[in-house]
Amino acid sequence: MNPPTDREQIASYWSTAISNIAPGNIAFRGYAIQDLIGRVSFPAMIWMMLRGDLPTPRQAELLEAAMVASVDHGPHAPSIAVARMAVSTGLPLNGAMASAINLLDDVHGGAGEQSVELFDDVIARHRDGLDIDTAAAAAIDAFVAEHGKYLPGFGHRFHPIDPRVAPLMAMVDRAMEDGIVAGDYAAASRAVVSVMERRRGGRHLPVNIDGVTAVIYGELGFAAPLARGIFCLSRAVGILSHAWEQQSRSERNKGPIPRTFDYDYTGQPARPVPTSAVEPGKS
Repeated sequence: MNPPTDREQIASYWSTAISNIAPGNIAFRGYAIQDLIGRVSFPAMIWMMLRGDLPTPRQAELLEAAMVASVDHGPHAPSIAVARMAVSTGLPLNGAMASAINLLDDVHGGAGEQSVELFDDVIARHRDGLDIDTAAAAAIDAFVAEHGKYLPGFGHRFHPIDPRVAPLMAMVDRAMEDGIVAGDYAAASRAVVSVMERRRGGRHLPVNIDGVTAVIYGELGFAAPLARGIFCLSRAVGILSHAWEQQSRSERNKGPIPRTFDYDYTGQPARPVPTSAVEPGKS
């Protein structure tokens, strides 16, 4: 076999099954861009780019609903606050967006991915023969043993009942009735709620936005890491909106708290520099 030519090596270096770009030709996953424009929604385009083919209208509708529900949560959300602070220091919109999106890590932005992983474990244990509640209990225990007592996708520091959950779960239930999704992730989330309520002595533990969107992403067949990636795409809308609003204001160098408020200093009281620490000739 002849060794690959330089041209062949270069062509394979960044080989991709996603985009096919040549003079006069732009195609994604085999679909010409001119055939997609005006005919395919943005959520359907996201699905196609990630998954390789176009979703059905009902699948795209579910994906769109999850993304719409996650666009923003106000300037007290760390990513939004950072975007606003960033433009007040002079960063352009793209810099503010990059700064904010970089905050969407495990603690702030990763709960959707972690919830999919939790539900995946519940489903796997159920398929291995455990009843759904026993599978949920085992998955919860395994997750807590590895990650700590915080259970992603449930409860909310701000909302006693997250207003985004009911309409999204209603859409999932309708999709289940119509055979669009199987319902495994919805069942897993409800089993987690059931187990946790028993453990909490009957106190309700509601699903939050991360949990319900994890149900949707799981039902639609997205891998757990993509739950975080899609959340970043969704939250980028709120980040851009807040950065743009802040940029229109004549405020410079906004910090995390107003200048009229003090923070607590918890260090040493005022004290002199010890003579032993002073460099020779600088006393």
